[in-house]
Amino acid sequence: MSKPSQQTKQRIQEVARELFAEKGVQKTSLREIADRLGITKPALYYHFSSREELVRSIVQPLIEGGDAFLSRLEAGERVAPRTVLEGYFDFHYRHREEIMFVLAEPTILTELGLIELVLTWRERMATLLYGPDRTLAQSARAVVAIGGLQDCTVHFPHVPIDELRGPAVDAACAALGC
Repeated sequence: MSKPSQQTKQRIQEVARELFAEKGVQKTSLREIADRLGITKPALYYHFSSREELVRSIVQPLIEGGDAFLSRLEAGERVAPRTVLEGYFDFHYRHREEIMFVLAEPTILTELGLIELVLTWRERMATLLYGPDRTLAQSARAVVAIGGLQDCTVHFPHVPIDELRGPAVDAACAALGC
């Protein structure tokens, strides 16, 4: 895709995010997005064939990034739990905007299968932290640590990463007992 076409696609995504935040995904039409951009609806359809495709394109970096992060860890040598948690925190912090978008529009969670995806990520993280034969107590600690770490990245939206990372990872480590 050419650079101007990629820029147009990114601008469509930006305007869509704005309108989705104002009205919700289901109540925002592609016509409204095109009108706000000052382009025709066919021009918008050139980049995105449906609202669902547009929504998926906004969330796709989050999905791909999470899978890539976990795959790298799973393919490499075993690393310390703190290192795993720091990487997971950094990933979520980088993708806070997409996470907030998804959390603000619960239908996206269902339509894109994100609930199952997040649960799968948590299972993979627990395996990285404790191995496949963990106890129920270890699994519960992993759920608290991982979920709390994710929540910290969106609960404190205006705290810079350098200030938030240490306390969030420390809390997750405390939950794990590491």
